[in-house]
Amino acid sequence: MKNKILIIAFFLSVNSFSQDLCNTDIMNGEKLLPNNEIQKFLKYDFSELWLQTNNNLVYGILGDDFQRIQIKLISISKNINNQKEYFVYGKSKVKENICEFVGKITIYKIQESKREHFGVDDEFKNLGINTQGLLSAKYEFFENKLQSHSGYFTGNIESKWYLDKEEKIQYDNINMHSDGYFNNAFVGTWKMYNSKLEKKCHWGDYRVPSVDCGFDIGASEFSVAEKYHKKGWIDIALIGKINSLDIIESKSINTFKNWWE
Repeated sequence: MKNKILIIAFFLSVNSFSQDLCNTDIMNGEKLLPNNEIQKFLKYDFSELWLQTNNNLVYGILGDDFQRIQIKLISISKNINNQKEYFVYGKSKVKENICEFVGKITIYKIQESKREHFGVDDEFKNLGINTQGLLSAKYEFFENKLQSHSGYFTGNIESKWYLDKEEKIQYDNINMHSDGYFNNAFVGTWKMYNSKLEKKCHWGDYRVPSVDCGFDIGASEFSVAEKYHKKGWIDIALIGKINSLDIIESKSINTFKNWWE
């Protein structure tokens, strides 16, 4: 009986370890002020935050097997009748299946940071940045029901921003070169229409947020464990190997269309 208890305890400990999550702190150690200043900042337009990053650097997973999903937010506009809401049009891609979707992002919290970090060698410290912080919102995106394997995304998003000297909201890339940097963390689920099928779905800029530590094994940058390469990550693995060989970049013009065009 004692041996059985020890075996059960061992498997529980292994299971607990395997579920440890990485990329959970989007602020990367930077402290936030506690107050919700949403009323102070709603007059600004945050839509450009979600349109800045090259889609090749937006990484996402679908389900417990870490199937790759690609998300492209194509256009975003602020609701003139509700300053908390932003209308979204975009597309998703899993394997060769592409779906378009529409939906909205609804802001519920905006916090300012204590502003203790200003990039490598404080390069951003004297650029006249007024303030910076974190935006928290909910999202719901609905794929076209007429398209194959369609459903809807729901969850929460966190985005880092700063307010420049021209009183314009900017994407916060100040500490982009620090280990563990990521932004625009979408954490939620995808559920198929007219079905009980529901899967976790997380994506973000430069890293997959709140993901099993055994999936993203990169220290300074995103890197997928080899056992998951067959889930849509082979090209990412090959790019990493090519970069490590220090091959001279080709100057030829890319004539291929993007998958969402």
